[in-house]
Amino acid sequence: MHRKLTDLDTGCWMLDARRRRLLSHKNRVSSIGNRASGLTPLEIPKRASLVRRVEQSLTARIRIWGKKRRFLTGFTITEVVVASALLIIAVVPILKALTSAHVSTAVIERKTRSFILAQSKLDEIRARSIYREHWWTEFTKPNISLDGPYLCNVQDTLLSPNLRGIMVSVGYDLNDNGILALDEVEITLATYIAKR
Repeated sequence: MHRKLTDLDTGCWMLDARRRRLLSHKNRVSSIGNRASGLTPLEIPKRASLVRRVEQSLTARIRIWGKKRRFLTGFTITEVVVASALLIIAVVPILKALTSAHVSTAVIERKTRSFILAQSKLDEIRARSIYREHWWTEFTKPNISLDGPYLCNVQDTLLSPNLRGIMVSVGYDLNDNGILALDEVEITLATYIAKR
């Protein structure tokens, strides 16, 4: 019983304080109206309507504050569900795009690295074929390890006594078995080498 009386006293005191604030605001509004008496007729309605709007918002606040405040704070379950749904709808496509961009970047990186390694292997074969003693050696070699998991297959075809066809296939060893399968080949370069 004592607590109910204390809450009632506190509520009355708060309401009284709000009324005092409203009265001080009304005094300020009336002083603005007194100052506006020297203005032209076009400017007075603008100020008066502004004063009325401020007065209405303050009285509306007092009416809301006078009621139970516990219903005016926090979010409802509906608001939380709608906000969560909007977040999910917005975040899922972004995550899909980031995942596909990451996968595309990995594939492009593997292809670029394979191209660089195939080009360097082809340049090495060209450099070795310049010398007469290396011309007749066969360059065909399967599953050469170039750089970690990158493997290389070299095929050498003697087309004529003075012309050879070289094909270099480079890829990433996905299953880590040390053999470059056809589905693991990233790039294939082919060239002809003439005897000098």
